[in-house]
Amino acid sequence: MNNDLKIHLSSILKESITRVSPLHGGDISNAYRIETSNNSYFLKLNEAINAAKIFQAEVYGLQLIGETNTIKTPRVLASDTFQNSAFLLMEFIENKSPSSNDFKNLGHQLAQLHKYTSEKFGLDQDNFIGSLPQSNKPNKTWIDFYTTERLLPQLELAKQKHLLSKMECPSVQKIKDVLKSLFKDIKPALLHGDLWSGNYIISKNDVPYLIDPAAHYGHHEVDIAMTKLFGGFNEFFYDAYDSNFTRDKNTSNRIEIYQLYYLLVHLNLFGRSYYGSVSTILKKYF
Repeated sequence: MNNDLKIHLSSILKESITRVSPLHGGDISNAYRIETSNNSYFLKLNEAINAAKIFQAEVYGLQLIGETNTIKTPRVLASDTFQNSAFLLMEFIENKSPSSNDFKNLGHQLAQLHKYTSEKFGLDQDNFIGSLPQSNKPNKTWIDFYTTERLLPQLELAKQKHLLSKMECPSVQKIKDVLKSLFKDIKPALLHGDLWSGNYIISKNDVPYLIDPAAHYGHHEVDIAMTKLFGGFNEFFYDAYDSNFTRDKNTSNRIEIYQLYYLLVHLNLFGRSYYGSVSTILKKYF
C-alpha cells in the first residue's frame, strides 16, 4: 500500500494509521488490517475495471442484511476509488473459532434473516457472484428466476468458454419442466447468496457476522445448499436452522440443483477441475 493511500484513509478515519498488515484468504481483492492508536479496520483493495461496482454491490448487500436486525454485518466506513484502485473500508471484527453454541446462534439468526420476504424474487439491482456479474431482474415465480437469472447465464458462459458443449446444456423448456415438480409453494427470502465457510465470522464476543454477500430474494434453501457444497457447517448449525424450516421429500434434490449454480460459477471462474461435479448434476436431472 502506498503512502498516498495511507494519508487518504487517515483523512477518512480522522485518525493516524500506525500499522498496515496484509491479510490472506481473498481470491478477488487484496485485504489489509489497518491499525490506529485506538481502533482496527479492514480494507479491501482491487484494481480491476469493475472493482468499484463490486464493492458498491457488496455494501448494498451488507446494509440490506444488517437493516433486518437478524444477524450482524460489519459497519462500512467508506467505499470509493483512489488513484488506480477501488477500496472498501470497514470495521475489523476480531474473530475466533466457533463453538457449538456459536453454530447454533448462526443457524437461528440465518433462519430469522430468511424470514424477511418480498413480493418478487430477485433484487432492485444486480450484483456479483465472486467476480462474475449476477443478474437479479425481479421475477414473480421462482422457476422463472432460477432458470433465466441463475442457470442460463452460467450455462451460456460455460459454452462460450468451451467448458461445456451445447449438447450438455439443457434447453430452457427442459430446465423449467424439471424444476416444475421440485419448486412448489416457494416464497422469496432474503439470502446472503454466497454462504460458504469463508463468508461468516464469529467475533471474540460470540456474535455471528455475515460478510461478502451476493444478496437477493430467493428460496431459503439456496443458502443452505452453498453451506453444504465444500464440506458443510457444524451439525449444530443445521439443527438450529432446521428448527425454523420444514424439509420435504424434494429438499435434497433442490439442494443439488442449487449447488449446480455455484458449481457452474466455479467452473467459469476456475476452470475444468469443476467439470465433473457440474456434469454429474446435469446428467442426473436434465
